[in-house]
Amino acid sequence: MPHPIDLTVAPLDELLRRRSEKGAGCAPGVLSSTIAEMDFPLAAPVADALRGAIGRSDLGYASEAIPELAAAFTDFAARRLNWRVDPAQVSVIPDVMVGVGALATVLAGDARAVAFASPAYPPFFGNPPRAGLDVRPVPLRDGGELDLDALHAELATGTTVFLLANPHNPTGRVLPRAELEAIAETCAAHDAWVLADEIHAPLVLPGAVHTPWLEVSDAARERGVSLISASKAFNLAGLKAALLVTASDRARDVVAGLPPLSDHTGLLGVLGAEAAFAHGDAWLDAVLAQLDHNRTLLGELLATALPDVRWTPPEGTYLAWLDCRALGLGDDPSAAFLERGRVALGTGPRYGAEGAGFVRLNFGTSPELVEEAVRRMAATL
Repeated sequence: MPHPIDLTVAPLDELLRRRSEKGAGCAPGVLSSTIAEMDFPLAAPVADALRGAIGRSDLGYASEAIPELAAAFTDFAARRLNWRVDPAQVSVIPDVMVGVGALATVLAGDARAVAFASPAYPPFFGNPPRAGLDVRPVPLRDGGELDLDALHAELATGTTVFLLANPHNPTGRVLPRAELEAIAETCAAHDAWVLADEIHAPLVLPGAVHTPWLEVSDAARERGVSLISASKAFNLAGLKAALLVTASDRARDVVAGLPPLSDHTGLLGVLGAEAAFAHGDAWLDAVLAQLDHNRTLLGELLATALPDVRWTPPEGTYLAWLDCRALGLGDDPSAAFLERGRVALGTGPRYGAEGAGFVRLNFGTSPELVEEAVRRMAATL
């Protein structure tokens, strides 16, 4: 019998008792809308799988061989993303950024640099330097599109790795196929690799369609690797399991030459992801419907309570990128919202120079807490 879908979000004081990063460190009574974690209860099939593993004391090391997970993801990709995946070209890693770091290190070439669109997910700025690589942000155009001329100019300097986030974080934009094809052609012309962070792909909202990178073109498949996980869509980031997916012999050879990564993967992450991909559709459908509702609600609340805040409703993810420059709160509006409004938001400048004056708001929660977040933001003013 199918599980009933329960997306009831716990009260704020209970959320703040969670030990994960989103609530940890927040003062009592602060509403946290920062880290990309959703507040919804865990999908029942995933909870059952995890309880089953604990019940049989199955908490050892994860195996590098993951036929069950590869099969579950292959079916999920075909069913939900219109993506034909060869399970033999799927391998497990601890998380997406570990995979990005390992791949970028071996593919960066003499330039020892990686490029990506900015504003960008903060680890895009922080992780490559720890591996001895330079970062080369390419500013997005005002409409959120990648500046292909700027990308061409950057790759012409010898940069051979482009990190692509699709859906984009923090804007939530889902790149259209034509733009992805142009990126693939530009990178191929410079013999550059594309590492596609598609961690939010299952969270594309009504009105948009995700095109998997490895379905874009032959050029994308030849010199591209997709990195994906159940962690964002099913709220499993702490369990440490993600996937590298390739679609060419050349790319597969690169992955095969990486240092072993599966040793750091969590067995519970593998089992949780397998259950999510195989049995989580009904839960995910309910979450997407709730996020769509919350997105609409957020737009209505902003228009009424904070009309000077500009935003483009995200096409994917549960993250809203809010332009607060007209509010006069400086480069980091999140500081004022936290101090005077008791609401913690993502700090815009952490997403690059283009993030000055912006905040990122997580609406993966109850409508009541979305309303409370906006109320607290408005009270700041």
